[in-house]
Amino acid sequence: MDPRRRFWNVQQQELQKALERGDEPQKVIPLFLDHHAMVHSGRLVERSGWSFEDEAMDGLKEADFRIIPPGEDHSIGWIIWHLARIEDVTMNVLVAGTPQVFQAEGWVNKVGIDTPETGNALDPIGIRRLSEMVNITALRDYRLAVGNRTREIVKSLRPSDYRQKVDPAQLDQIMAEGAVVDSTRWLADYWGKKTFAGLLLMPPTRHNFVHLNEAIRIKKKIQLRRNVIIST
Repeated sequence: MDPRRRFWNVQQQELQKALERGDEPQKVIPLFLDHHAMVHSGRLVERSGWSFEDEAMDGLKEADFRIIPPGEDHSIGWIIWHLARIEDVTMNVLVAGTPQVFQAEGWVNKVGIDTPETGNALDPIGIRRLSEMVNITALRDYRLAVGNRTREIVKSLRPSDYRQKVDPAQLDQIMAEGAVVDSTRWLADYWGKKTFAGLLLMPPTRHNFVHLNEAIRIKKKIQLRRNVIIST
């Protein structure tokens, strides 16, 4: 495994232990923030070091974000949408009890997508349509805005919050707002079993890591295909 990914995994374990112990904010918050920054664009914070998102997306042309290579289910554009929507919904509605960034900051009118759904319910035709329609620049800016908001939320949490369970009324809210639909009710049920600590360990950290690995695999396929075309 790449040493940077190995380090990230070690940090994930450290963050989990700190949250389980209910460590003081001065320990948990910097650990989370550094961990979280690595799975977002380098634009999120001024820091030296590796950004997993930048590795996955630097050097891509706009059209590359829309490609679904053979053997893959998603485009990189869909992945960014999915990561941004999941982090937005869980951190704002379920943890902070505040409106989604998507709604509060008017991103619905900027990204060019006519659904607030997280992307889980889309069939292959829907994934392709989203990939073709989405405004890539606005989408990446939306994900950045979500990342910034997550950091504000985490900085405000107290140790007693880590063990708090999700309010069922907030699960109903994300259903009513269309972020989760009937066919993906399992997603709300999954989040409903989590504490805030559990949510910090998955959507804004581990979930990003998993799908950015997918994005890197897609990027390599796109670049390989381009190199083959150039060589021929």
